[in-house]
Amino acid sequence: MHANPIYCFHPTPERAAEFAAPAYDVFDRAGAAAYVAAHPRSFLAIDRPETGFAPDHDMYADDVYEHARTLLNERVADGTLLRDENPCYYIWRLKTAGGHTQTGLVCGVAVDDYEDGTVHRHEEVLAEKAADRIRHIRTTNAQTGPIFLAYRDNPTIDALVALTTTGEPFYDFVAEDGCRHTIWRISRDVAIGSLQLMFEQVPDAYIADGHHRCASAVAVCEERRAAARAAKTDGAAADAAGASNAGTTDVADIPTNAPGEEVAPYDRFLAVLFPASQLQIMPYDRVLTDAGGLTADEAIAAIRAAGFTVEPAEGVVDPQAHGEYGLKIEGRWYTVRLVGGRADDPAIDPVAKLDTAIAQDRILGPVFGIADPTRDSRISFVGGADAAEQADARAGQTGVALTLHATSMDQLMAVADAGRLMPPKSTWFEPKLLSGLFIRRI
Repeated sequence: MHANPIYCFHPTPERAAEFAAPAYDVFDRAGAAAYVAAHPRSFLAIDRPETGFAPDHDMYADDVYEHARTLLNERVADGTLLRDENPCYYIWRLKTAGGHTQTGLVCGVAVDDYEDGTVHRHEEVLAEKAADRIRHIRTTNAQTGPIFLAYRDNPTIDALVALTTTGEPFYDFVAEDGCRHTIWRISRDVAIGSLQLMFEQVPDAYIADGHHRCASAVAVCEERRAAARAAKTDGAAADAAGASNAGTTDVADIPTNAPGEEVAPYDRFLAVLFPASQLQIMPYDRVLTDAGGLTADEAIAAIRAAGFTVEPAEGVVDPQAHGEYGLKIEGRWYTVRLVGGRADDPAIDPVAKLDTAIAQDRILGPVFGIADPTRDSRISFVGGADAAEQADARAGQTGVALTLHATSMDQLMAVADAGRLMPPKSTWFEPKLLSGLFIRRI
């Protein structure tokens, strides 16, 4: 694969903790507005620019995206954001309050690697969700949210990365959720060359989080490539990177290629690459507003008929093995286990082995009537280390909670290697990457 050093804008070390923000898609509209109200100088004001307008303003109106562009330029003009003088790698270490640590490489990954399948996806990309990020990238002329990628462990890369983390960090701060973010900049040619060469030997990468951001960056790349081809055909001496913003005088419209580079900046997307063994997938649980007209006894009977055992439990059930589920209905918890587990059967399709697929195919769909979990208003999802407790609280006495064991990285890679897609909301990675620390002008 092609993992390249990048030019980027980044906040000054003094402002990094204040400016960095959770990813745009962890908030609903009200939550984003509340966060920006409490953190007015944070990057989320740029990432979710509708927060600068009244709650009834169309969040997809042209002036909303122009507001993002204006704010981004203002942060460059006022010195909050500075630009690298030379292309660099960055090493990003995240350490949670609980002690989990993962260390990744911030870089630009080739769009061609996504298009030829070197970068695997496991989640369906919804056009309406991607459209928002496409317009955000197109209008700001920048990639602002890093794609979270995984690769199978490579001891040589581990050793090279370890060497870079012995010096003084570029950033070192603790975010509000207690996660410590320590980042080192790699600017020496020898170190850059060694890492770049080693990643050329990595055969595959996997999108852990950021499917829509990635697809949006690829879509804008294809737009710019088409504009470049048209300009060349017409004999126009046009810069395709600025084609959609012709005539603008943005402070931050600065070339982002190294001297002599043949590829355009939009031919890469902003990513952070982590060794797969370091990643932590948390449970992603389901909550229904109601039982679809069933009593608890009727639902339990239907679940048993679908191939499960169902036994009363004392308190919240947080499953500890694949094929095990927790069910809360009418205020009581039950332990649900699949009879004749299929996780180790190599003849079974890798998607069919997933607890999320089994839950949807055997329980949520046929028992509770959730045919399309992406659009049914009766279902919601909660993820994270405390997902079971959140599901319990959200279900209350009248709703239904279904808790699941977390999907494994091996399962994720098996599905992606087979060219298949997981059911919606199959993985919840923690810790989450922050946005705003690295911004690539394209």
